[in-house]
Amino acid sequence: MATASMNNGSVTDVALSIDKSECYAKNEHPNFPMTNLFVGDTRLGCKSDADEQLLLHVAFPEFVKVKSIKFTHFNLGLDPEFNPTTVKLFVNRESMGFEDCEDMDATQELELTHDDLRDEAEPIPLKYVLFQRVKSITVFVEDNNGGDVSALGALQFYGKTISTTNMADFKKTG
Repeated sequence: MATASMNNGSVTDVALSIDKSECYAKNEHPNFPMTNLFVGDTRLGCKSDADEQLLLHVAFPEFVKVKSIKFTHFNLGLDPEFNPTTVKLFVNRESMGFEDCEDMDATQELELTHDDLRDEAEPIPLKYVLFQRVKSITVFVEDNNGGDVSALGALQFYGKTISTTNMADFKKTG
């Protein structure tokens, strides 16, 4: 996991600063919720519930530039059939459902392999020009490696924050 400071403009894991109150998942298993993706233990992870599709909406408290994304397999990769294979990413789309993900063009579509999901695998580079002013990313796991459900052990976004002024920080004077 990247440890660089987000304030110095270097690339770091921006998932460390997600706005959890604005995040949601659809079709997540109640015992394996989305929040497990950010705790650092791939044995907990997040699983889909009714079928292989899973929808994860990750919101950030401020705009970020996202350079790459890292998916890690669930439970040390002991169940390879649960590994996602087709993942679609949507930038700054609020309140998306499964039909929206299937009907709309993704910002970027990824085809994942077993090697992409290993703990030691490098993050997957994104089309950086399309991920410059990101307030949220919706991750749609469309299908997997043949299992009844899909599962992820961890999810990380690498990039940097964009310096902006938060108007709520100003105090009224006069």
